[in-house]
Amino acid sequence: VNDNPSQYKISLSGTLKSPKLNFDPPFLIMMPVPLDVETEADINIIPQDYLRQSQIRVELPQIELEDGDRIYPFSVQFPGGQDIVLSSDGKNNQLICHISFRSSKPVSVLGNMCFIDEEEN
Repeated sequence: VNDNPSQYKISLSGTLKSPKLNFDPPFLIMMPVPLDVETEADINIIPQDYLRQSQIRVELPQIELEDGDRIYPFSVQFPGGQDIVLSSDGKNNQLICHISFRSSKPVSVLGNMCFIDEEEN
C-alpha cells in the first residue's frame, strides 16, 4: 500500500450448506376409505438452511387404473402458504401441508410426492 511492495495474504474458509426439507412424519399412511370418500392428513415441512425466501411446489403421483384411465387422486393445500420464510432468529418457519385422497374407482397406491423449491432442490 502507498507504493510499498509488501504482499498481503488473506486466507478464507467457509462451509456451504445445501437447503433441505425434512418431514414430520417422514412417511404417511392414509386410511382405506369407501369410493368417493375423502381421507386426509397433515404433515409438517421443516425447511433447513434456506438463506432467502423460496416457494414450495408439489408433484403429485399419477395413477394408472386397470382400465387404462389415469387419475390424480391426491391433492395438497398449504393453509399457511407455500413460502419458506427466514424468521428474525435466523431459522426457517415450518409449513403445514394438508394432503387429501379421493377416488371414484378402486385403487391402492404406494407412491411418492415430490416437494420442490424454486431452485429445483
